[in-house]
Amino acid sequence: MRLATCKALAAVLVVLAALAVAACAGSGKSASAGPANGSRASGSEKVVAIYSSLPLHGPSAAEAIPLQNGIKLALAQAGDRAGPFTVRYTPLDDSTGPAGWDPSQTAADARRAAADPQTVFYIGEFDDEASEVSIPILNVAGIPQVSPANTDVGLTTSQPGSGPDEPGRYAPTGTRTYLRIVPTDAIQGAADLLTMKQAGCTRVAVADDGEEYGAGLAKLVEAQKRAYGIDVVSETTLDPGERNFPGAIAAIKGERPDCLLLAGIASPATVRVTKAFHLARPTARIFGPGGMCTSAWTNPHDGGVPASIDPLIECTAVTLSLTAYPGGKAFAAAYKARYGVSNPSPYAILGYEAMSLGLSTIASLGADGDSKSAVLTALFGTTNRHSVLGTYSFDHNGDTTLRTFGLYKVGRSENPIFVRTVTPPHAL
Repeated sequence: MRLATCKALAAVLVVLAALAVAACAGSGKSASAGPANGSRASGSEKVVAIYSSLPLHGPSAAEAIPLQNGIKLALAQAGDRAGPFTVRYTPLDDSTGPAGWDPSQTAADARRAAADPQTVFYIGEFDDEASEVSIPILNVAGIPQVSPANTDVGLTTSQPGSGPDEPGRYAPTGTRTYLRIVPTDAIQGAADLLTMKQAGCTRVAVADDGEEYGAGLAKLVEAQKRAYGIDVVSETTLDPGERNFPGAIAAIKGERPDCLLLAGIASPATVRVTKAFHLARPTARIFGPGGMCTSAWTNPHDGGVPASIDPLIECTAVTLSLTAYPGGKAFAAAYKARYGVSNPSPYAILGYEAMSLGLSTIASLGADGDSKSAVLTALFGTTNRHSVLGTYSFDHNGDTTLRTFGLYKVGRSENPIFVRTVTPPHAL
């Protein structure tokens, strides 16, 4: 999930500095220099190392901590083993305080994993922009990386919404080392279009918040609108510095839309534009992607819109309710037994699957499970994997074949609640 921030420039500078270090840090059976059996422990015990990097402080901690718990649950169920190997798991925090993930800390996490000769698998990052930092570092070290949460198309493709140098800059070795277990924003854009079509929208206005996530999603919606028969009558990039967006709202109102797709993240600016649009078009429906699908948009107690607007709001998110996943009920029972929580964030099951994928891949290789390159090849060769999330494969870009998003409406709590799944039939 991309949460656009002003950290982008700092992230680029961190990567440039870190790549030089990572080039000397990688080891193991990979393209990097190092001992052929770097993961062999002393004596007869054989050990492989798995790292995770997640923002355990700040605005994403409420999702990242259950996600990490899911990782630990999968490892505990496996008895801390993968085939003939003992698994040494090291959870890292890529945040440094209440602001959330930090580029320097993310780079430090990746460098630490890269410097460990036993590392064969890395789970992270949570934030898309954090992965922009860690992927090149881990790529130079030849370490397979699986994200349980990233949706930005540019990390793996050059689809609309990607940057001019994406995804090439994430594979400086020329070999991809990054995969993800959740669908991309291309699927989310299609899910938003299908949702609006099913809601009866005939004239849609699209407004993005000017940030990277929102602008990219708006491009993906534009690129796919014809497949869903949606008439986009207005496309606007908002200036977050404006107070009530009088010019933008007047232009949008003049096109007489019956629905608005607000592409962006929940913020004071997107709350203001929602209220202004509602005043201009009181009966129009309002839709948002995962970045908007939080109480910060829908709940006035958290700075969101007035409760009177809530019945008009729908949003999509990369997570479903736990019971909507094929293995969700069993996972929820196991999670409750271990942690005493009966309804954790759905991100918990994503962490569980990320670790389960790593463990089963390592185990499937037998004695070669300590080879980074063998693990990487096996991951990209994953076909029809039966998991708690459903059955999926990875394509040549490292993207999952899963295509389902969750549809949320606003409940009595004034927070988004899961309604049903949305699986778009067509996507880029």
